Amino acid sequence: MDITGKIITALEPRSGTSARSGQEWKSQEFVIEWMENQYPRHCCFRVFGADRLAQLNLQVGQEYTVSLDIDAHEYNGRWFNDINCWRAIAPQAGAPAPAPAATQAAPAPTAPAPTASEIPSPQQPAATDGGAEDDLPF
Repeated sequence: MDITGKIITALEPRSGTSARSGQEWKSQEFVIEWMENQYPRHCCFRVFGADRLAQLNLQVGQEYTVSLDIDAHEYNGRWFNDINCWRAIAPQAGAPAPAPAATQAAPAPTAPAPTASEIPSPQQPAATDGGAEDDLPF
């Protein structure tokens, strides 16, 4: 799953030693915000491994497209989500932004010019018999 948004928070890095292998590990969690319709959405994800943290070099306030791997695991009858980032791509500096959709309004249609028979002559008084054409309340 890919999300494009801005990193708004970087939580404190965590590190330790694996009980099984005895090797050191490091991870850090980040929060990304993106707009879906008119409402902002947030997702907290983890980057695991010192080498991957150095490779991605995520910075707060920068926009990225992050690729996430979502999985869940069960512990004592409860389920927990794991959201891990395996790739993050920053927009390239100097790259042209995508062109916005055309926002120019189409020219308004013009009414055809009236013909000579439709123009009232000054000698003919306008019809004011109070018929259906007169919709004024007074």
